[in-house]
Formats: sequence, C-alpha cells, structure tokens
Amino acid sequence: MIISMEKKNKKIVVIGGVAGGMSFATRYRRLNQEDDIIIFEKGPYVSFANCGLPYHISGEIRSRSALLVVREQLLMNRFRLDIRSNSEVIKVNPEEKTIEYIYQDQRFVESYDELVISTGAKPIDLEIKGIEKTPHFSLRNIPDLDRIMGFIKTNQPKHATIIGAGYIGLEVAENLIKKGISVSLIEKSIEVLPIVDIEMASQIREELIKQGVIVYTNNEIIQFEENKAYLKSGVSFQTDLVVTAVGVNPDTKIFQEAGMMTGMRSGILVDDTFQTSIPHIYAVGDAIIVKHQISHEDALIPLASPANRQGRQLADILSGLPVKNKGTLGTSIVKVFDLSLASTGLNEKQLKGIPYQAIHLNANDHASYYPNATPIYLKVLFNPQTEEILGAQAVGQKGVDKRIDILATAIKAKLKVRDLQELELSYAPPYSSAKDIVNLAGYVASNIILGLTKTVQWHEVENLSASDDVMFLDVRTSFEREAQGYIENSLHIDLDQLKDQYETLPKDQRIIIYCETGTRSYHAERFLRAKGFNVFNLDGGLTLLSMTKKELIYV
Repeated sequence: MIISMEKKNKKIVVIGGVAGGMSFATRYRRLNQEDDIIIFEKGPYVSFANCGLPYHISGEIRSRSALLVVREQLLMNRFRLDIRSNSEVIKVNPEEKTIEYIYQDQRFVESYDELVISTGAKPIDLEIKGIEKTPHFSLRNIPDLDRIMGFIKTNQPKHATIIGAGYIGLEVAENLIKKGISVSLIEKSIEVLPIVDIEMASQIREELIKQGVIVYTNNEIIQFEENKAYLKSGVSFQTDLVVTAVGVNPDTKIFQEAGMMTGMRSGILVDDTFQTSIPHIYAVGDAIIVKHQISHEDALIPLASPANRQGRQLADILSGLPVKNKGTLGTSIVKVFDLSLASTGLNEKQLKGIPYQAIHLNANDHASYYPNATPIYLKVLFNPQTEEILGAQAVGQKGVDKRIDILATAIKAKLKVRDLQELELSYAPPYSSAKDIVNLAGYVASNIILGLTKTVQWHEVENLSASDDVMFLDVRTSFEREAQGYIENSLHIDLDQLKDQYETLPKDQRIIIYCETGTRSYHAERFLRAKGFNVFNLDGGLTLLSMTKKELIYV
C-alpha cells in the first residue's frame, strides 16, 4: 500500500514589518510557495525607509511617498502576503500557539505554526520636568515624521533642541539647520557620537559648530519651563520644539509577559538560528541580542543592514537550509553636513581586557595632485599579539565609506592587520592613491609588530609632558611650527637638518618625535634609533593632538 505523504502547508505569522520582517517574509515566500504568511504591523506602513526620515525634514528627500519602500498592495499581489497594518499584537499565547491583536478597537485571535518577531525597538522616554508642556517629538516612523512636519508647518519654529548626539540626533540637527531653524544639541556624554572614540567624534563636533549648531556636551537638560530649557551647567535658552534622540530599547514587553527569556535592556535572547526560549517562536532585528563577532559578547546593534540580513537568514533556516547567524560587527556610517564618519568592529571603550594597539593615519581620498583631494582620518585597532583587526573608524568628506567597507570585509574574512599591505585596491588618480590609506594602515601596523617603531598616543602627551625624563622633538619646518603651533617646551630641529644636529640631543631621556601626521617623525625615529637614542613617534602627529588636546599646543 502506498501512503501519500503530502506536505502540510504552514501558517507563518510575522509581528512587525520594515527591515527584518519584510526581508524574512519576501525571502520565505520565494522558498515556500504554498505556505500562508501573515504580517501584523501596528502602524499604517509595513515597509518604509526609517533611515531616510530625517532627510524629508529639510526637503533633501522631497517626496514623502519616496520613503515608502514597497507599497502594501504590491507585496500582497506579488508575494501573496496577508498584510494587516494598523493591527497591534497585544498578547502571545505560546501553549495555544496563538496571538491576540487589536484592529479598529476590536480584539481578535490568530493561530500560528511558526511565529517570527520583528518588533524592532522604541525610543527611550525621557523624564524631564516640564517636557510634557513643551512641544516634543521622537523620530522612529512615518507618523512621527508627519507630526514633526505638521508642527513646523503650523508653528514655523525658529529654534529646536535636540537631546542626544547619536546618529539620529545629528541627522535631525543637520536637516533642521537646512530648514532654516536654529539648533541646540545636548549630549550627556563627554563627546558627540558616543559610539566612537572621542578623538574621531571631536571632528564631527567641530563640523557641527562650523555649520551653526550650538553644541553642549557633558551636559543635560534638567527641566523645561514655559518653552525654556535649563541645563545642568546653568545655561538656559528659549526653544520652540524638542526632538529626543537618546537611543532605543528593544520593544519586547508582550514577549516577556509570555515568559520569553530576555537579557540586557530587555533584548530577546536567541541562538544562532534565531530561536527564542519558546518553541516555534523566532526573533530578528533590533529586538534581539546578538553576539558581537569580535568580542563574542552580547550586544544590541539596532541597524538596518543586520536586520535585513537576519530576516533573510531566518527564512532560509525555516526553509530547512543549512544557515546560521555568525554575529554582527556593527558597521555604520553617518553624514554630518560636509563630513562623514564611519566605523566597524569595536572601539577603545569596548576593548576592556583585550590587548590592542591603536594607529591613526591621515591621507587624501585620492591622489593629491588630482583636483579636489580631501583628507581622510583613519583609526585602526588591532591585537599586536594575534594581529587580529579589532575595529576601525574614519572621518572625511569623501571615500570614508569605501575604506571602512574594506576593513569590515577584512574583519569578516579574518584577515590579519599585516594582510592589509597585500590588498590590491583599484587605483587611478581620481579615485585613490597608489598606496591607499588602508594599505598604509597595514604598513604602519607591520612596523609596530616588527618593532621598527614605538608609538605614543595623543592621550598620553599631557602626562609625558610633565615627566623630567621626557623630551618632545618637533621635526617640522620653522614655518609650520610658527603657523600651526607646537607642544610647549618642545625642541625644534627640521628633519632635513637632523643629520647635522642630532648630537645635541640627550641620550638619557626618552625623546618623543612629532610632525604634522606622523610620517616625517617616523623617518626621524628610524634615524635616531640607529644612533642609539631612546625614541618614540607621536601617533597621528600634531594634527590629531590639536583635535583633542588643543590646550597642550602653544600658538
């Protein structure tokens, strides 16, 4: 007797659309033509470009409709998805394998075979005295954008206050300035963009100030009163609207109530197949805790690219394909007026307990003799023992994305830092240099690993300046020293005159050599080391020091 074993169609329920949910649903449909896929979205739009929202404020993205990535009707017709927008899931019943949701003030129940969570994250609410009486907004979705645009159109505000100098805060600040609205930016941390190291973020702060943004770091608002903001530092000012952008937390309350295991800041704990602690329930995107690919520690990385990738991976997994989540690097980029800042991997604050070496480089985005070359400031972190690349950050007007993407790929491919020397990158004068800054990072790291150079970091200069056995040696030209300033009490010998004057230098002191960027000082270091001197090179040179410790430079 032949028994027919027909495959039973599954009902897949997805809570939340946008990046993770829609990436899952469309990929799953391509792999499973007969299963039922139902998507619940509590807002009116199941697929929109939340990363583009700030740019509609200024009109950089003119059409609001351009923010709707894929129309709901197209998704329903082409992918045969059952999309239920304006439907908020309020309860999950794991034992019954059902969810409960509200649509048009009525309560309904829907069953599932497999449940996918893609609820994302929600803005952190601030408890500031008087903020409820001040027009205030967050910016996470299109209804939020509509409220901001409606307020601006109706009230024509002259001043806005942005609380939080992360990516969203900076993007909103830029676009409000372009809209003709004055902006004050408040950041509780010591520097803007706390996600990166302060010497890199300081360049973004300078750009904000240059463009007219009033920046308050290491500060916070303690109260609002009659549309007046009062800061902890004692400063106060009038404002017409407030945008809060201090970060997000995973939106997971109903899943915790269902008994699901969560971790830091209520993020959902999942394994490498995105399985939660409850059978038949999976989760992706900003709602989950991921493993950082370098540190292997738990992390919350609310970015669109990982969410899209995770949604696709989960669709493969539920379709029986041999796929696993390998972790996340957190590669990201932000545009701030004429500058961009990009990063990947870990920063120095996150490298506790991991041996590391930092190097800073400064080179043009393309050949200096070709018109319109602009500088890129690159920081690379690596383990000098294992040569593992641990992270990188870059700031510049052009070409920043290319360099960080190369380094992110190198980390994913598990290349060693010295392998950066061997990368064959496309070169022509309009695009790069024969020795690209990424190659230069490999050269500098190799010199450190081989013991050909010893470096001193910018944050060590202040303490070293006070030491009796340390001398700073400036090897720039006399013109540069006079025009750009110098480290106070440093000795000056032009690099080209060093061979004739080196005998005047003391051999019983540590000599820290510096130039503009660290290149000429490396030449001087190699020369003096051969002559028996105890020498070190100031990593990143006076350019980096001037960005972070201006008070140490005598002008």
